Amino acid sequence: MSMIQDDFNQFQRISKKLIEAEIKEAVVAPIKAEKLYDVLDLSLEEEGISDDQFYQVLEELVMHTPRTASKQFFNQLFGGRKGKASLGDLIAVMLNNSMYTYKVAGPMVGVEKEIIHQVCRLIGYGKESNGTIAPGGSMSNYMAMVMARDQKVEDIRSSGVDRKMTLYTSIDCHYSIAKNSALMGIGRDQVRFIETDSYGCMIPEKLEESISKDLNDGFTPFFVNATAGTTVLGAFDPIGPLSEICSKFDLWLHVDGAYCGSVIFSNRYKFLVESCEKADSFSFNAHKMIGTPLTCSLILVKDKKHLYNSFSNDASYLYQTDGDDFNLGKTSLQCGRRNDALKFWCLWKSMGTKGLSDLVDHQFYLADIARDYIKKNSDYTLYSFDNSISVCFNYKNIPAQKLCTALYEEAKLMVGFGHFRQEEFVRFVTINSDNSAEDILNFFHVLEQFVEDKQELLLSEALMDS
Repeated sequence: MSMIQDDFNQFQRISKKLIEAEIKEAVVAPIKAEKLYDVLDLSLEEEGISDDQFYQVLEELVMHTPRTASKQFFNQLFGGRKGKASLGDLIAVMLNNSMYTYKVAGPMVGVEKEIIHQVCRLIGYGKESNGTIAPGGSMSNYMAMVMARDQKVEDIRSSGVDRKMTLYTSIDCHYSIAKNSALMGIGRDQVRFIETDSYGCMIPEKLEESISKDLNDGFTPFFVNATAGTTVLGAFDPIGPLSEICSKFDLWLHVDGAYCGSVIFSNRYKFLVESCEKADSFSFNAHKMIGTPLTCSLILVKDKKHLYNSFSNDASYLYQTDGDDFNLGKTSLQCGRRNDALKFWCLWKSMGTKGLSDLVDHQFYLADIARDYIKKNSDYTLYSFDNSISVCFNYKNIPAQKLCTALYEEAKLMVGFGHFRQEEFVRFVTINSDNSAEDILNFFHVLEQFVEDKQELLLSEALMDS
């Protein structure tokens, strides 16, 4: 017992040091990949090391890792740290339950079921709805695609894919759609990437044209993916018009809300996914806009029978007690599955639905602060639009990739770049609801000071590359 207590004491010590460092040094100086094994002791050897050595090595590893909870991390579609959610994640580690049966997970099954029930209510799904927690947004999309495939061809689970089946998504969708098509036997060549408008939203008329052509050519269309928050511009596909097309051609409609599907919690911004209740499935990542620790991805279905049809499998060595309704492995992609529900439940329980709504609204407020600043400064060019938490811009015509890379290498800011059509720009996301308006303005001040100090070098490197 004393040994694990020592480990916990060291966890507290290292965590405290990390939190202090995040304030003083928000962006850690990166180690060049080719130097990684020279700088840090990552070796695994025949003999172990002493506790004192181990704690020192671990501390150095932690202190050199990118700080995703800091006020200057804007690089990915997640960020920040919620105390109650982190507490739930730590307790889940201590309990170490697997979520496939009620026998081994007990009341934690009730925790997950309550989350699923309340989320289905927010979407507007009825009594026959259900869902599960998947290992990331890509797998949520995969599960939706599998259910759509299995619904379209009844015996496909037994006989396999025996025809050319086609699916549809926007050209600005997440890369997992094409990847999943390969994994599930449909094939990348059967993915139809539909044209988007100037805001990055799928054009319904183009979708209908593509489906009609495939039907005439002898293909079997089965699935349409609508994106709620594209990875670059944060655009929302028009669910209502897409649902009408899917109904006309008997296709499954899925809403990939991994990035911004959490707007379902907001009374103010839920209109961005208007008609989401008409979709056959809906997914979102609570580790993004809701701010729970990675990973916490939910996939919801309007009719729970599809979860059972595609993912249930009898296993007498597992399902020995209680009904299917409380044995979550019957509707999951996985067998062994960690408890990703508890951290979300802890946050939701502590803040209430209204508190989660405030988290979402605050991120849009921060994006408005950023856009307003850009619009008032002639040195900036804005590429994105209102009602998005992705703020895309360029500064003084400095190539975005050069600028973002230099900011990272000099440990000033962590922010990424993106592309839309022929344009490349800085992609600044306001997904960390722990940030304030002052933090957003500080981002621009740091960027501008950095460019002032390094402008000649940045522009000369850009000219050399061109």
